[in-house]
Amino acid sequence: MGEAVEIFYPNGFCNGTTKNPTVDETHQQFDSWYEETIDEDLKWSFALKSVLYKGASEYQDIALLDTKRFGKVLVIDGKMQSAEVDEFIYHECLIHPALFFHSKPKTMFIMGGGEGSAAREALRHKSIDEVVMCDIDEEVVNFCRRYLTVNRDAFCNKKLNLVINDAKAELEKRTEKFDIIVGDLADPVEGGPCYQLYTKSFYEKILKPKLNEDGIFVTQAGPAGIFTHKEVFSSIYNTIRQVFKCKILKPNLRFLYNRLNSKICVFIADVLAYTAHVPSFADTWGWVMASDQPFSIGAEEIEKRIAERVDGELLYLNGSSFLSSATMNKTVYLSLLNETHVYTEENARFIPGHGLGNHF
Repeated sequence: MGEAVEIFYPNGFCNGTTKNPTVDETHQQFDSWYEETIDEDLKWSFALKSVLYKGASEYQDIALLDTKRFGKVLVIDGKMQSAEVDEFIYHECLIHPALFFHSKPKTMFIMGGGEGSAAREALRHKSIDEVVMCDIDEEVVNFCRRYLTVNRDAFCNKKLNLVINDAKAELEKRTEKFDIIVGDLADPVEGGPCYQLYTKSFYEKILKPKLNEDGIFVTQAGPAGIFTHKEVFSSIYNTIRQVFKCKILKPNLRFLYNRLNSKICVFIADVLAYTAHVPSFADTWGWVMASDQPFSIGAEEIEKRIAERVDGELLYLNGSSFLSSATMNKTVYLSLLNETHVYTEENARFIPGHGLGNHF
């Protein structure tokens, strides 16, 4: 059977680990596992090479793990945020579609994004003049700047304006407007720092007024699998639909339409949900993109914009694959179409897990 395996429990570690070690203290090899709660009766575990860091900031539990399957993994409040081997899927899907659908994006405001990967992808676009990245947790930002070497160039880019603040407060006080606003926030977990930034009142009163007339908002929207999409994905989608409404689209045309042949795929929508499977998340993940202007673009035009606008090659997205990602299976399609829940502070939905607010 081999040596006994230590089990690292959700949002924490085994009983034998009682202190918060520094990075240098934990560069040892050992046979251990980390567990993350997917649902009340389902857990996801992965084998570790080592724990590079484990601690807590003022706002969140933080861990950086070196895993055998996914490389270095950032875990916040017991939820995997990104993994070295496949984070490009999540971040390409989060950042590039809104930039492709905008005619000439110059400015972007990122809510969250402390690890720097969202900014890295945005700064690949030649038309971008400024990216404001606003994260509340300076400890997470500084940690990622130091140890996530893939994003070091992004943190040093002169076009990046890094702000340590609550995104809501920062948007409220700013006078300028943006072409793109991105929600690269932690998942809405009970007691976490971010769930208020998924509410209708925030979208309507604070975020939308900071978009330019043709501006686009996009947010990560949580698990979107066949069994998990009702946790928060369908609610976030429906909430955003209450705020962004293109006047030239009739109500029965507001949901996604697409036309497919060998060369053409066109969307007509003002709020667009799309998904992709992220292996390290053990699920399909969802994003929602919205504007008061209709999205109407073909696969060939997306391919043209990728070639003209982006420095380097994308690893995941192309025109056809993105438009395919916005075609839901029947179950998810009907859930999005029929969802009635609107996300508010008083009536929030959460995915399994908890933030530091539940520690006290």
